[in-house]
Amino acid sequence: MNFDSINIPHKLVPRNYLQLGLAAQRGRQRQIKELLEKRKLPEHGWRDEEIEELVHQLAALDSNNFAHNVGLGEREARIACKLVARRHYNFGHGMGRSGDLLEAQPKAAGSTLLASLTNALLLDLLHTLGLKSCTGCFLVPLATGMTLTLCLQALRKRRSSAKYVLWSRIDQKSCFKAITAAGLEPIVIPLLILKEEQALVTDCQQFEKCIQELGADNILCVYSTTSCFAPRNCDSIVELAKLAKRESVPHLVNNAYGLQCQAITAQLERAQRVGRIDYFVQSTDKNLLVPVGGAIVASSDDQYLQRLASSYAGRASSSQTLDVFMTLLSLGRSGYQALLRKRQHNFEYLKQRLQQLAVDHNEIVAECKNNHISLALTLNTLNAKLKEAGNNITLLGGMLHARGVSGVRVIDVNQTKSIDGFEFKHFGSHRELLEMPYLTVAAALGLHRTEIDTFFTILDKCWMQFNKTSD
Repeated sequence: MNFDSINIPHKLVPRNYLQLGLAAQRGRQRQIKELLEKRKLPEHGWRDEEIEELVHQLAALDSNNFAHNVGLGEREARIACKLVARRHYNFGHGMGRSGDLLEAQPKAAGSTLLASLTNALLLDLLHTLGLKSCTGCFLVPLATGMTLTLCLQALRKRRSSAKYVLWSRIDQKSCFKAITAAGLEPIVIPLLILKEEQALVTDCQQFEKCIQELGADNILCVYSTTSCFAPRNCDSIVELAKLAKRESVPHLVNNAYGLQCQAITAQLERAQRVGRIDYFVQSTDKNLLVPVGGAIVASSDDQYLQRLASSYAGRASSSQTLDVFMTLLSLGRSGYQALLRKRQHNFEYLKQRLQQLAVDHNEIVAECKNNHISLALTLNTLNAKLKEAGNNITLLGGMLHARGVSGVRVIDVNQTKSIDGFEFKHFGSHRELLEMPYLTVAAALGLHRTEIDTFFTILDKCWMQFNKTSD
C-alpha cells in the first residue's frame, strides 16, 4: 500500500514518526519502479522481505486473488491446500496461454508480468556474462533434456524432411534421449583422443564428412555440447558454428552448466558472431542454484525463439519462473559475479590439489585445456592393487558416496550401456576405447573450499585403506 496518498490523522501516529516510515517506503517503491521500467538486474541483491513484498504485489494482480472474483471457468487457479498456496505465493495460473509460452494471460496479469520480467532479467544476465549478440531468451519450465527435445521439435517444423541429428558423443543419457524422444535418428560422432594429454576433442572433419555423405537437407541439425565431465573437452563450437553456417544446417548447443564458465560464454559469443547457433540451452538449477525443473533457451534470432515458444503444448507451470525471479533479485549482478569468481578460484584450487595427489600416487590428471569445470584423475596404480586383491575399482566410488561425497564419478573399463536401442561401449568415458579407469570431480557454482578439503581428506583415507587391503 502507498501511504503517501492517504491523509493519516496525526492522532493515529505522530507525523515525524510517520515521515520516517514513509521515506523508507518510498525507497522500496523507487526500487520496484526502477526494476519494472529498466528491466535490468539490480546491481546489489535485495533483502528477502523486499523480494516477498514485490512477489505478493504481483500475485495480487491475478484474478484468483481478487476479493470480488467469481470464477465459472474450468480452470480458476483454486488451490485446496494452504501450504501449497503459501509455497507458490498464491500464483496458480501458470505461464503462457493456449500453447505459447510467451503469450499473455487475461486472468493473470501478475503471472504474465512475472514471466516477462524474469525473461528480461535473464537476458540482462546473459549480456552481463558477455553474450552480447544474444537478442532474446526465455525460461522453459522443463529440465534441460526435455527442453532440448522441444528445440529439436521446433527445428523439425522448419525442416520436415530432415531426420538426422549429428551429435558429438557425450556419455550423459538425457542429452542423447532428447534426440530419440523427438523421433529423430542420431548419428553419433566419436571424439578424437589426444594421447599425450589423455583428453578428448571434437572431430569437426567427421561432422563435415557426414553432412556431405547424408546431404545437408536431410540433416535436422548439428548438436554440440559445451559443459561436460572430463576428460572430454567442450566441443569446438566455433568451428561447428562456422560449418553449420556454411552448409545452411541448424546448430543446437547443449550448454547445460556453461553459463558459469567465462571461457565457454566467450566461445558461445564468438560462435554466434562468426557462425550459426539457432538455440543454446542451459539449466537453471546448475547455473542459478534453484531446484531442478527449468531451463533457459537463448538465441540471436527472435523469430526462432517465438517459433519455439509456440511449439509448446498447453500452458506451463510458473513455479520455476518464481524460483529464478526471486534468486536473481536476491543475488543481484554483483552477487552472481562474486559466485563466478569464487567458482573459478575453487577450480584452480581443486586442480592444484588433484595434481599433487596424482604426483603422490603416480597417477595423471588429464590435461583438458578446454574444460574449466571438470577434472579427471587416472586410477591406474590403485586399480592394479585392487585387482590383485580381487576387488573392482568402482568400489572406490561406493566408499566415497557412503562417506557423504556426492557427484564424483569412478569410470571403469568395459562398462556398456544401451539407450533406446543404441549401444555405448565404455559408457561414462565418452569414447569407444578406454585403456584405464579414472575418477572425475567438478568445481561447479556454489562449491565451497571447505568441501574440497573434506573431499581430499576422505579420498586419502579411502586410498590408504585400499593400500592396506592389497598389502
